[in-house]
Amino acid sequence: MMVNAHEVGSSVGDYETRFDFQSGWIDLTLDNGVHAEALGLAGAAMERFNPLERTVSDRDLLNDLVDRALFLSSDQPDLAAAYYTPGGIGLADLRVDSYADEGVPRPSPAEMTPLLLDWSNAKVVGDPEVRYLDLEAGPAVRVQAILKVKRMLGFGSQLTEFIKYAVFPPDVRYVVVVTVTWRSMAESDEVVRLTDDLVSTMRQVPVGAEGNELGSTD
Repeated sequence: MMVNAHEVGSSVGDYETRFDFQSGWIDLTLDNGVHAEALGLAGAAMERFNPLERTVSDRDLLNDLVDRALFLSSDQPDLAAAYYTPGGIGLADLRVDSYADEGVPRPSPAEMTPLLLDWSNAKVVGDPEVRYLDLEAGPAVRVQAILKVKRMLGFGSQLTEFIKYAVFPPDVRYVVVVTVTWRSMAESDEVVRLTDDLVSTMRQVPVGAEGNELGSTD
C-alpha cells in the first residue's frame, strides 16, 4: 500500500493553502529546482511504494519522479505533486499557483475563465466545460477541456486533458489556481474524481512567521 492521506500546503502571505491529499498523490515541490534536490525527493518518495505491487523498475520510477519534479517546479509553483498508481504509473500532474497584482482588484470568476483556457504552448480542442461553484475555500470557477499540445521543437502535437480551478478565498487579494493535467483518456473519470475530491478539501489556514498554524495546539 502507498502512504496514508497526508496534509500538504503552500504559503502565500499570512495564510497557507492546504489540502488533504489522498493516498497516491506525491508531493514533488522543490525549493531550489536543481537535479540533486529532485533526486533526493524522488528517492524518499520511492519508499511509499510496495515493491510487491509495483509494475515498473526502480530506475524507471526514480527517473519519472525526478523528471516530473523538475518539470512541475520549473517556474516555482506554490505546490507541485503527481498521482501514481500502486504499480508506479504516473497518471496526473498537479500544480498550485497564486496570483495577485499589487493595487489591482482581484478579477471575478467570470473574468478568470478565459485566462484559464489560455495556454502558451497549446490550444483547447472542442468546447470546454465551465462551472461556477461555491467551495468551502471560497467562490470558484472550474474548467475542463482537452488540449492539443505542441511537442518540443515543433514536431507534431499530442492531446492532453486538464482541469483548472480558480478559487477566490475570502479576505485575501490573491487567486489560487489549481491545475491538473493528464494524457490517458482511459483514466479520465478517475482523475476527474481525484481532482474534484482534492479541491473540495482546500482551505486557507493562518500561519505565523515560521509557517506554523496560528491557534494550533500541536
